[in-house]
Amino acid sequence: MSKRPVIGVIPLIDYNKKSYWMLPGYFGGIIEAGGLPVMLPLASDIKVIEQIVSMCDGFIFTGGQDVEPKLYSERKISACSECSPERDAMEVLLLDHIIELDKPILGICRGIQLINAALGGTLWQDIPSQFSDMVPHCQKSPYDVSIHEVSIEHSSPLYDLLKTDTIPVNSYHHQGIHELSSALLPMAKAADGLIEAVYAPNKKFLWAVQWHPEFLYKKDVNNQNIFKEFIRHC
Repeated sequence: MSKRPVIGVIPLIDYNKKSYWMLPGYFGGIIEAGGLPVMLPLASDIKVIEQIVSMCDGFIFTGGQDVEPKLYSERKISACSECSPERDAMEVLLLDHIIELDKPILGICRGIQLINAALGGTLWQDIPSQFSDMVPHCQKSPYDVSIHEVSIEHSSPLYDLLKTDTIPVNSYHHQGIHELSSALLPMAKAADGLIEAVYAPNKKFLWAVQWHPEFLYKKDVNNQNIFKEFIRHC
């Protein structure tokens, strides 16, 4: 059997418990798709970042705290929740080095937001108060059920993969893409116009989605296929 590609996964952080942690769905989705997941340390030393990038074949930028608004040159509003300066600092450095070596990236929830902001885009700090409350973007548990649909752009690689106009998705976020980075193109949108999936057209594989395939992949073939496509490129 050929070696599985090693996938570096950004850890989640719990400040109350002073701990890093991981949702099993991230690892499960990677393993079922044929990859080998490894939870990364949070680091800001450039030499450590370079070694991390060299040892992994692909990377998942996970969900988590809000992205600090100063990353996209805005002041924090009261509706912006807890941020994670350690994650922001590491992920910006990490993203830069991954892109330089053109290794595959899959961003999920916070991941799509961080990637967009790091590449020059901006975010809605709070969708209901700044944008729209037409679509329920922040569902309650259980998270392995869909709550709204997204429409897929026909010219996108996501449409090439799934061959469908719409898919149902779960949704657990209150921030989202406002101005899209010039390095990215949209792949899917919600009914309120919020961008729900993006890709970088000039990269081997840089995809990011706003929903949570790590909760859906066991039940839904579309989300299984997103993990599989990512691992195939790794």
